[in-house]
Amino acid sequence: MGLDDRKLDVLRAIVEDYVATQEPVGSKALVERHQLGVSPATVRNDMAVLEEEGYIRQPHTSAGRVPTDRGYRLFVDRLSRVKPLTPAERRAIERFMIGAVDLDDVVHRTVRLLAQLTRQVAVVQYPSLARSSVRHLELVPISTTRLMLVMIADTGRVEQRLVELPAPITADDVTDLRRLVNERLGGQKLAETPPLVQALIDEVAPGLCPAMTTLATVLMETLVERHEERIALAGTANLARGGLLDFQGSLRPILEALEEEVILLKLIGEVEPNTLQVRIGDENEIDNLRATSVVSTGYGPGTTIVGGLGVLGPTRMDYPGTIATVRAVARYVGDVLAQN
Repeated sequence: MGLDDRKLDVLRAIVEDYVATQEPVGSKALVERHQLGVSPATVRNDMAVLEEEGYIRQPHTSAGRVPTDRGYRLFVDRLSRVKPLTPAERRAIERFMIGAVDLDDVVHRTVRLLAQLTRQVAVVQYPSLARSSVRHLELVPISTTRLMLVMIADTGRVEQRLVELPAPITADDVTDLRRLVNERLGGQKLAETPPLVQALIDEVAPGLCPAMTTLATVLMETLVERHEERIALAGTANLARGGLLDFQGSLRPILEALEEEVILLKLIGEVEPNTLQVRIGDENEIDNLRATSVVSTGYGPGTTIVGGLGVLGPTRMDYPGTIATVRAVARYVGDVLAQN
């Protein structure tokens, strides 16, 4: 890479000052604000090298410099110091999460909390059914020919379907069906249930075969075929907080991208266990988001990842603080899911 420690210190100082002030950074300001131990002339020379190497650039409007995507990437990979959460921030997360009453509440509290703490756009994926297991299946008789099927996943997700039976059945029949489907499917990964559902038809008493055949069709739809993913979004107004150099002057393409759930899932849904991703500027595959950075990670109970969460904002982002917050919130959400 060819940059010595002094030039790396200059780059770190430029990134930190630009993130803090939203103003292009000059050599005089760097010398005044940071203990670099060298003259403004030396800093100017170092800045010239950093510019030549593509780590900083000069906007037309100013004599100062701003980091490039390449400069931010080097900062995140090598120069940023992890910024621990303050005790007040930790207490705020605990207080915010502790009163959640159900999964919807957990997700909505999480996305609001992330947006407030990072002052960026926050995105949280609901726990994915594709990664979930069956906790319980309930059959609620509505009439002699109609049942409500309620599937509760281990992540707290609840799916409901109406089952129209081909002929009337008794309350005892419903009890038998409920017992059998829970014995065979309880605790199973949703992705592994199709052969088990098919086998249910052969296991019931002959008189219940038509009812189980219909129920099996709805079970397949509920457990396997309808894996639509849901997303919660908060803090879009935070995009307007930035300076003139953020987003190259137009928010419209970013706002349009944020309206597409498929794009949001691509941003935060493709996560590996114990991995935090930082995508900066052109590293984003989506054209409309090339002026942004995305910090994302997976969350779930224990070591199980059931969904992704993260934040999106300008490349001029407080990376150490944002990374620490995203990690901490993901950990707290995983703890909440594990307890419930």
